[in-house]
Amino acid sequence: MLCAVSFNRYGRLYYLDPAGHTPAVGDRVLVPTEDGTEVAECVWAAQWVDEDTSGFPKLAGPAGTADLDRDALVRRRKADAKVAAKKLIREHELPMKVVAVDHLPGPEPATGRVEEGARTTIYFTAPHRVDFRSLVRDLGATLRCRVELRQLSARDSARVQGGIGSCGRDLCCATFLRDFEPVSIRMAKDQDLPLNPLRISGACGRLMCCLKYEHPLYQRFQESAPAVGERVETEHGAGRVVGHSVPRDAVTVRLDADGSRCSCSRASVCGSRQAYESRYES
Repeated sequence: MLCAVSFNRYGRLYYLDPAGHTPAVGDRVLVPTEDGTEVAECVWAAQWVDEDTSGFPKLAGPAGTADLDRDALVRRRKADAKVAAKKLIREHELPMKVVAVDHLPGPEPATGRVEEGARTTIYFTAPHRVDFRSLVRDLGATLRCRVELRQLSARDSARVQGGIGSCGRDLCCATFLRDFEPVSIRMAKDQDLPLNPLRISGACGRLMCCLKYEHPLYQRFQESAPAVGERVETEHGAGRVVGHSVPRDAVTVRLDADGSRCSCSRASVCGSRQAYESRYES
């Protein structure tokens, strides 16, 4: 069995073995992480799947009152840290933009003094490397804990912030995409997409990751389909290929008889093309 949880509303999904628990959609549950158990929201109730789930992390159980109080405190600390960071960045006149904040509370997070072992990590973007040593000192004094600043790339920034892509769905990197695979302009060319950066770039400003998804399909299609301009034989008569429709696995043919166009499946055209060539070569 598997269930899916998210640490943020509409954020990335994490799949876990329910380990005998039966969380419902909307329940708050405990998820094991590198920094200990954290509270997350169940967005997909436990259900049977055909895959082997032995390698998935196990759910730690439902979140109790103390866990929810601690999670609420962490969220307040993160909000305070974000406000303080933006204010100090303006005062230091640094070209930085705060993207996200993470807070790991100490063993006694409810006290007003400096939290022993507490750590706040601030993620930011900048056009170049930034000397933020004085900023870190001021943030540490303001937030009363150890502060780390980490600069993110454009793609990592989009993953952390989330958003809606040109397809109308949540960004792949913010939901299910775990690793960034290399995407080249050649993939856009093979898919006959306009080489306009505004049309083939994602929210991060880089080439859209989804260009990688369909590229193998286009490669297989081009290996077996007749090229544009090639003569073929169809069930409607002989003609010349004038276009491809990879999603429909079809080619567009302009017929010799009357100049009209017809759409034929790739398999039927490829088979009849061989018959056409053998007939005219003999």
